Amino acid sequence: MEKDLGNYRKSYEKEALEESKISDNPMQQFQTWFYEVEASETVDEANAMSISSIGLDGFPKTRVVLLKKYYEEGFVFYTNYDSEKGRAIAAHPEVCLSFFWPSMERQVIIKGLAEKLPAAVSDNYFDSRPLGSRLGAMVSPQSEVIDSRVVLEDSLKSLEAKAVDGQVKRPDHWGGYLVRPKSIEFWQGRPNRLHDRIRYTLEEDLNWTVERLAP
Repeated sequence: MEKDLGNYRKSYEKEALEESKISDNPMQQFQTWFYEVEASETVDEANAMSISSIGLDGFPKTRVVLLKKYYEEGFVFYTNYDSEKGRAIAAHPEVCLSFFWPSMERQVIIKGLAEKLPAAVSDNYFDSRPLGSRLGAMVSPQSEVIDSRVVLEDSLKSLEAKAVDGQVKRPDHWGGYLVRPKSIEFWQGRPNRLHDRIRYTLEEDLNWTVERLAP
Protein backbone atom coordinates (compact mmCIF):
# COMPACT_ATOMS: atom_id res chain seq x y z
CA MET A 1 0.00 0.00 0.00
CA GLU A 2 1.35 3.40 -0.97
CA LYS A 3 0.05 6.90 -1.54
CA ASP A 4 2.17 9.94 -2.38
CA LEU A 5 0.95 13.03 -0.49
CA GLY A 6 3.63 15.34 -1.83
CA ASN A 7 1.09 17.51 -3.63
CA TYR A 8 -0.98 18.21 -0.52
CA ARG A 9 -0.28 21.91 -0.09
CA LYS A 10 -2.01 24.94 1.32
CA SER A 11 -1.08 28.61 1.42
CA TYR A 12 -1.66 30.16 4.85
CA GLU A 13 -2.74 33.77 4.46
CA LYS A 14 -5.43 34.62 7.02
CA GLU A 15 -3.59 36.35 9.89
CA ALA A 16 -0.23 37.49 11.25
CA LEU A 17 1.29 37.20 14.72
CA GLU A 18 3.17 40.36 15.58
CA GLU A 19 5.03 41.18 18.77
CA SER A 20 3.48 44.65 18.90
CA LYS A 21 -0.01 43.16 19.11
CA ILE A 22 0.41 40.28 21.57
CA SER A 23 0.10 40.15 25.35
CA ASP A 24 3.08 39.89 27.69
CA ASN A 25 1.17 37.12 29.45
CA PRO A 26 0.78 33.87 27.47
CA MET A 27 -2.37 32.87 29.34
CA GLN A 28 -3.96 36.15 28.30
CA GLN A 29 -2.78 35.53 24.74
CA PHE A 30 -4.26 32.03 24.84
CA GLN A 31 -7.57 33.43 26.04
CA THR A 32 -7.58 35.96 23.20
CA TRP A 33 -7.01 33.25 20.61
CA PHE A 34 -9.50 30.89 22.22
CA TYR A 35 -12.21 33.55 22.19
CA GLU A 36 -11.46 34.29 18.54
CA VAL A 37 -11.69 30.61 17.63
CA GLU A 38 -15.02 30.29 19.44
CA ALA A 39 -16.35 33.44 17.80
CA SER A 40 -15.40 32.15 14.35
CA GLU A 41 -17.82 29.22 14.77
CA THR A 42 -15.59 27.18 12.46
CA VAL A 43 -14.27 24.65 15.00
CA ASP A 44 -16.58 21.95 16.38
CA GLU A 45 -14.63 21.48 19.61
CA ALA A 46 -12.30 24.39 20.22
CA ASN A 47 -11.31 22.81 23.55
CA ALA A 48 -10.05 19.57 21.97
CA MET A 49 -6.33 19.22 22.60
CA SER A 50 -3.67 16.59 22.13
CA ILE A 51 -1.68 15.52 25.17
CA SER A 52 1.63 13.73 24.75
CA SER A 53 3.31 11.79 27.53
CA ILE A 54 6.13 9.28 27.94
CA GLY A 55 4.69 5.84 28.67
CA LEU A 56 6.00 3.21 31.01
CA ASP A 57 7.27 1.37 27.93
CA GLY A 58 9.52 4.34 27.11
CA PHE A 59 7.55 5.39 24.04
CA PRO A 60 5.78 8.75 23.67
CA LYS A 61 2.03 8.61 23.08
CA THR A 62 -0.39 11.29 21.98
CA ARG A 63 -4.16 11.27 22.40
CA VAL A 64 -6.95 13.84 22.27
CA VAL A 65 -8.69 15.01 25.44
CA LEU A 66 -10.93 17.97 26.23
CA LEU A 67 -9.73 21.07 28.01
CA LYS A 68 -12.22 21.79 30.79
CA LYS A 69 -10.77 24.95 32.29
CA TYR A 70 -7.87 27.34 31.92
CA TYR A 71 -6.74 30.09 34.25
CA GLU A 72 -3.57 31.83 35.33
CA GLU A 73 -2.09 28.64 36.83
CA GLY A 74 -2.55 26.50 33.74
CA PHE A 75 -4.78 24.03 31.89
CA VAL A 76 -7.23 21.50 33.36
CA PHE A 77 -8.48 18.17 32.02
CA TYR A 78 -10.02 15.05 33.57
CA THR A 79 -9.31 11.37 33.07
CA ASN A 80 -8.94 7.94 34.68
CA TYR A 81 -5.88 7.97 36.93
CA ASP A 82 -5.40 4.21 36.40
CA SER A 83 -5.42 4.50 32.60
CA GLU A 84 -2.30 4.23 30.48
CA LYS A 85 -2.26 8.02 30.38
CA GLY A 86 -2.65 8.35 34.14
CA ARG A 87 0.10 5.85 34.87
CA ALA A 88 2.40 7.59 32.38
CA ILE A 89 1.82 10.97 34.02
CA ALA A 90 2.43 9.51 37.47
CA ALA A 91 5.87 8.33 36.33
CA HIS A 92 6.69 11.27 34.05
CA PRO A 93 4.67 14.43 34.81
CA GLU A 94 6.34 16.28 31.92
CA VAL A 95 3.67 16.55 29.22
CA CYS A 96 2.98 18.48 26.03
CA LEU A 97 -0.42 19.88 25.07
CA SER A 98 -1.28 20.96 21.55
CA PHE A 99 -4.25 22.79 20.09
CA PHE A 100 -4.66 22.86 16.31
CA TRP A 101 -7.34 25.11 14.82
CA PRO A 102 -6.93 24.62 11.05
CA SER A 103 -9.75 26.95 10.06
CA MET A 104 -7.85 29.76 11.80
CA GLU A 105 -4.44 28.47 10.65
CA ARG A 106 -3.30 28.43 14.27
CA GLN A 107 -1.58 26.08 16.67
CA VAL A 108 -0.65 26.37 20.34
CA ILE A 109 1.96 24.07 21.92
CA ILE A 110 2.33 23.92 25.71
CA LYS A 111 5.06 22.15 27.64
CA GLY A 112 4.46 21.76 31.34
CA LEU A 113 4.17 19.63 34.45
CA ALA A 114 0.94 17.80 35.25
CA GLU A 115 -0.30 17.44 38.81
CA LYS A 116 -3.51 16.03 40.26
CA LEU A 117 -6.19 18.50 41.24
CA PRO A 118 -7.44 18.54 44.84
CA ALA A 119 -10.09 15.86 45.43
CA ALA A 120 -12.74 18.47 46.20
CA VAL A 121 -12.24 20.12 42.80
CA SER A 122 -12.56 16.77 41.01
CA ASP A 123 -15.65 15.97 43.10
CA ASN A 124 -17.35 19.20 42.07
CA TYR A 125 -16.66 18.65 38.38
CA PHE A 126 -17.71 14.99 38.50
CA ASP A 127 -21.01 15.94 40.15
CA SER A 128 -21.68 18.43 37.33
CA ARG A 129 -21.46 15.75 34.62
CA PRO A 130 -24.53 14.01 33.14
CA LEU A 131 -25.45 10.80 34.95
CA GLY A 132 -24.50 8.64 31.97
CA SER A 133 -21.02 10.13 31.83
CA ARG A 134 -20.51 9.55 35.54
CA LEU A 135 -21.59 5.92 35.28
CA GLY A 136 -19.43 5.40 32.20
CA ALA A 137 -16.39 6.60 34.11
CA MET A 138 -17.17 4.11 36.87
CA VAL A 139 -17.61 0.99 34.73
CA SER A 140 -14.75 1.44 32.26
CA PRO A 141 -11.36 -0.01 33.25
CA GLN A 142 -9.73 2.44 30.87
CA SER A 143 -6.82 1.10 28.76
CA GLU A 144 -7.31 -2.47 30.02
CA VAL A 145 -7.95 -5.34 27.60
CA ILE A 146 -11.59 -6.49 27.63
CA ASP A 147 -13.31 -9.43 25.93
CA SER A 148 -15.91 -7.34 24.08
CA ARG A 149 -17.98 -4.16 24.19
CA VAL A 150 -20.78 -6.24 25.71
CA VAL A 151 -18.78 -6.38 28.94
CA LEU A 152 -18.98 -2.59 29.25
CA GLU A 153 -22.61 -2.37 28.20
CA ASP A 154 -23.67 -5.05 30.70
CA SER A 155 -21.76 -3.34 33.49
CA LEU A 156 -23.39 -0.02 32.62
CA LYS A 157 -26.89 -1.55 32.56
CA SER A 158 -26.30 -3.16 35.93
CA LEU A 159 -25.15 0.12 37.43
CA GLU A 160 -27.99 2.09 35.81
CA ALA A 161 -30.54 -0.24 37.40
CA LYS A 162 -29.47 0.70 40.91
CA ALA A 163 -27.99 4.17 40.46
CA VAL A 164 -29.63 7.13 42.16
CA ASP A 165 -28.62 10.39 40.49
CA GLY A 166 -27.72 12.35 43.62
CA GLN A 167 -25.81 9.44 45.15
CA VAL A 168 -23.34 8.65 42.34
CA LYS A 169 -19.99 9.75 43.71
CA ARG A 170 -16.65 10.14 42.00
CA PRO A 171 -14.50 6.99 42.12
CA ASP A 172 -11.01 7.49 43.53
CA HIS A 173 -9.41 6.43 40.25
CA TRP A 174 -10.98 9.30 38.29
CA GLY A 175 -10.17 12.99 38.53
CA GLY A 176 -8.50 16.05 37.15
CA TYR A 177 -5.03 17.27 36.30
CA LEU A 178 -3.64 20.77 36.18
CA VAL A 179 -0.85 21.28 33.66
CA ARG A 180 1.36 24.14 34.82
CA PRO A 181 3.03 25.56 31.70
CA LYS A 182 6.77 26.02 31.40
CA SER A 183 6.62 27.20 27.80
CA ILE A 184 3.80 28.16 25.44
CA GLU A 185 4.34 28.56 21.72
CA PHE A 186 1.86 30.27 19.40
CA TRP A 187 2.00 29.37 15.70
CA GLN A 188 0.26 31.33 12.98
CA GLY A 189 0.38 30.08 9.41
CA ARG A 190 1.85 32.56 6.90
CA PRO A 191 2.52 32.57 3.14
CA ASN A 192 5.55 30.78 1.66
CA ARG A 193 5.95 28.70 4.81
CA LEU A 194 7.40 31.71 6.66
CA HIS A 195 5.08 31.04 9.57
CA ASP A 196 4.99 33.18 12.71
CA ARG A 197 6.18 31.42 15.87
CA ILE A 198 6.22 33.21 19.21
CA ARG A 199 7.40 31.32 22.29
CA TYR A 200 6.88 32.32 25.93
CA THR A 201 9.25 30.69 28.43
CA LEU A 202 8.75 30.84 32.20
CA GLU A 203 11.88 31.99 34.01
CA GLU A 204 12.92 31.28 37.60
CA ASP A 205 11.63 34.68 38.72
CA LEU A 206 8.20 33.65 37.33
CA ASN A 207 8.36 36.22 34.54
CA TRP A 208 7.87 35.21 30.93
CA THR A 209 10.52 35.64 28.24
CA VAL A 210 9.05 36.22 24.78
CA GLU A 211 11.02 35.13 21.71
CA ARG A 212 10.37 34.76 17.99
CA LEU A 213 11.40 31.42 16.47
CA ALA A 214 12.29 30.72 12.87
CA PRO A 215 9.64 28.64 11.09
